[in-house]
Amino acid sequence: MRAVVFAYHDVGVNCLKELIKAGIQIDLVVTHQDDPHENVWFGSVAKLCQEKNITYITPSASELVNLVPQIQALSPDYIFSFYYRHMIPAQILACAKIAALNMHGSLLPKYRGRAPVNWAILHGEIETGATLHIMEEKPDAGDIVGQSAVSIGPNETATDVFAKVSKAAVEVIHEALPALLQGNVPRKPNDLQKGSYFGGRKPADGQIHWNQTAKQVHDLVRAVAPPYPGAFTDHKGKTMIVARTSLQGPFPDNLNLGDLGIQVVDNRVFGICGDQQAIEILEWFPASK
Repeated sequence: MRAVVFAYHDVGVNCLKELIKAGIQIDLVVTHQDDPHENVWFGSVAKLCQEKNITYITPSASELVNLVPQIQALSPDYIFSFYYRHMIPAQILACAKIAALNMHGSLLPKYRGRAPVNWAILHGEIETGATLHIMEEKPDAGDIVGQSAVSIGPNETATDVFAKVSKAAVEVIHEALPALLQGNVPRKPNDLQKGSYFGGRKPADGQIHWNQTAKQVHDLVRAVAPPYPGAFTDHKGKTMIVARTSLQGPFPDNLNLGDLGIQVVDNRVFGICGDQQAIEILEWFPASK
């Protein structure tokens, strides 16, 4: 079996390793150049390709369609996408002789689109996972090939959950590979009406609105905690990144629950929220750091 792989991030590294281990010939890897403005805390697909002597390229989104003749000439049985960030043109997907498959970081049809782990935490979900599915022109819309669920703990951050999802993705591809190596693609419907679609998130989306409930604020902090850009609030003229919070008491009796925002009591920092509940800020620092 031969494949062309579009990959980035830890999921890209780990799933690519699984394909190599299974004996699939990787004729080309398409990945991204690291963004100098992004905190790159994850594994490098380019470095893995260098180590394994696999040809790789880093085209821009607008250059992808120019790859069609090259990929047609390679005549891959499969095209895989593992956390690749650009939409892959339909002309490229059509180059796969058997199927074009994508690994998505949620339990489809829930949380289609960008940043699925972050969105799941932000919405207070207690479960997410990884889904391998058929790629279509519409994002995350094709039939489901395999899934694996992971739990989301009440205090886990996006980084914690992403590590679980990365392992789940390897499990999914590992379980699917015996059939794929025989040219068989197991599939079940991806019922989009039962799911949801979310766009990308910007650093500005991390602003804390103290009129929200304490749990909503806590979930926001977890969803964007460093190494993501972080939730933030203003305090005494400074923008502060709120990195870790707790909903657990006991809380001081002299908190003014009617005064929304930051309160410092007995050398502890609290946020008073719109449901007149307190949240303790366990770690915060100036945004300039």
